[in-house]
Amino acid sequence: MKNCTRAAFASLVALTFAGVAVPAAGQEVQPRPVPAGADPAASTGAAKNVIVFIADAAGVSVLHGASVLAHGEPLKLNVQQWPNLGLSDTSPVDAYVSDSANGMSSIMTGVKTRNGVISQGPDAVRGETDGAAGKTLLEYAEERGLLTGVVSSQSIADATPAANYAHSNDRKKQGEIFAQAFSPRFGDGVDVLIGRGRGKIEELLAAQGTSIAELARQNGRPVHQALDMVAAGETRPIVVADGGIDVRAATLKALDLLEKSPKGYLLVVEWDAHTSDPRRGLENMAAFDTLMAEVAARVDLDDTLLLFTADHSFGFQIDGGKRGGDVLAGYDEWKQSGSDADVIRLDDVLVNSTHTAEEVPALAIGAGAQQVRGYFPNTYLFDVMMNAYGWTPDD
Repeated sequence: MKNCTRAAFASLVALTFAGVAVPAAGQEVQPRPVPAGADPAASTGAAKNVIVFIADAAGVSVLHGASVLAHGEPLKLNVQQWPNLGLSDTSPVDAYVSDSANGMSSIMTGVKTRNGVISQGPDAVRGETDGAAGKTLLEYAEERGLLTGVVSSQSIADATPAANYAHSNDRKKQGEIFAQAFSPRFGDGVDVLIGRGRGKIEELLAAQGTSIAELARQNGRPVHQALDMVAAGETRPIVVADGGIDVRAATLKALDLLEKSPKGYLLVVEWDAHTSDPRRGLENMAAFDTLMAEVAARVDLDDTLLLFTADHSFGFQIDGGKRGGDVLAGYDEWKQSGSDADVIRLDDVLVNSTHTAEEVPALAIGAGAQQVRGYFPNTYLFDVMMNAYGWTPDD
């Protein structure tokens, strides 16, 4: 896979999105706009650590719904009290609606790409040809000797976690993606990796003539089936579970290990908040919010940036109801019906079970958080984190 400088990576095609032009090869690359009132220079080098919270498919309406469901009122989530707020455009280079692959790759490399593509440039053809590999924030951290971790409620080789440590022209190639955790381009690779998806990853690796056990043996890194199998003295654990992941326990375990780094750390945590099952999605978002509050109380915000956002939005809306009522009235009847229709009609909630194009919230607190304000493309969040660390992207 061809590596290239970030400037060349950003100049592979001539397309315009979110008001940002991507010039053709050989043309000067224009910097992304800085939102009015943001002062990146004042934030440079403020952070030793960065923690990124990604609520998959959690647009503004999902945060609102989670607050109402969990607390009976709007604006009661802990993250809704964070002082720095912006709205982030998630679109890929050639469409309005993003998937998780483009959404997370854009945040982690600073360059928008195409749906289905993992941290490669928009010159990639999904499933056919590789694009230029973008250098991810995790790779910058590894290059500088920081400890790094990725935790996900989903398959650890699915699009959102994969965009941190892997590069692929197709998010479906989860076997190839997972194997890249053992062959990093920078440093010694991601230090803590916790998620699910073991069965599917094993199946795809078998088709390549290898296995999870073989990768573990070759690289001297056991791949555990559950978090409680990690030995007390293990400093670089990989957990790929068959079933669900306790995201809170996994996050706190990752922090226990990463906080020992004298140079700092990067931790990325994903929790699914798709509301194709509205109760599950909103409850996940509410639980994630509780976890974020716990982490915020634990870390030193003078040297740690906490950033919350979503990789894309989703078609959830509350369109009725009264205060004090059950916001999910009609849910039990819908669940019992076994309906698999894309449109879910509850008494006061309408869900169109698809990704949507509107901007998603980005909220921040801690070192360098004042950069997050206004409307911006999601690629700007890469700049926010790089500036917070005091790092300059490769030319």
